[in-house]
Amino acid sequence: MYVGLKRANWSAVLIWAILLIILIFTVTPLVFMVTSSFMESRQIVRMPYSWIPESFYYQNYIKALQGNDGSWIFPRNIFNSMFVSITVAITTVLIAAITGYGLAKFKFKGRHFVFMLIMATMMIPFEAIMIPLYMVAMNLRMQDSYAGLIVPFLVSAFGVFQMRQYLTTFPSEYLDASRVDGMGEIGIFWRIVFPNCAPVIATLGILSFRGQWDNLLWPLLVTQSEKMKTIPLYISKFAEEKMTDEGAMMAVAVIASLPMFLLFGLLSKYFIGGSSVYESRKG
Repeated sequence: MYVGLKRANWSAVLIWAILLIILIFTVTPLVFMVTSSFMESRQIVRMPYSWIPESFYYQNYIKALQGNDGSWIFPRNIFNSMFVSITVAITTVLIAAITGYGLAKFKFKGRHFVFMLIMATMMIPFEAIMIPLYMVAMNLRMQDSYAGLIVPFLVSAFGVFQMRQYLTTFPSEYLDASRVDGMGEIGIFWRIVFPNCAPVIATLGILSFRGQWDNLLWPLLVTQSEKMKTIPLYISKFAEEKMTDEGAMMAVAVIASLPMFLLFGLLSKYFIGGSSVYESRKG
């Protein structure tokens, strides 16, 4: 018994040591990003690196918002990314929830074929449809507009899959009882099904938001004017300019990272609990 307890203790110590190492490797770049955003360039490049700023150099954030050319276009790019990401996240969740509910709880001919057809689109890389999609956007005159940034990503096959798999485990007895009480299908979805999908909605919402927040390739194709570009394009341009300030670059990275940290902080309990809820229902 003593030997087994000793082995268990050593196993716990080993697990905690591994988790601590992973935590250090994960957090260190974030700490470097935040601390260096308050330093002058000369202190950032000095070796050995000092993790505490000599004085908090707030001018980095002014330079980040102002840009190297002094155009103050970064706030507009932040708004563009925020508007596009929020819109795509909302539409992705709504359309995926409705489609997933129909595929999970309604029996109709060809249901599995439709589901497999949707899943097949996940096998096609975006690079393969990028040029045809761009030509469609040009023909519809959606170039350099919010419609061009949003419309191609309104529907997510992965979102449909995620919602369908989650709703498959949703008890059908609740739905049957609601129908007996006279509630319509729309009311059942909005009042019974959708409110009880908080974990998967939060997970899909965060993933959809992050996907558009970090999207570089499509905005690079579909936007031309500076006022319609998004944060990844601004960061790319800011980093490529010859007179880039390292401290200002880190300030840009901090500003660009804040919405994702805030979103995950607000929805983390649903995001983390989503898998456990799914497994418990599955069991």
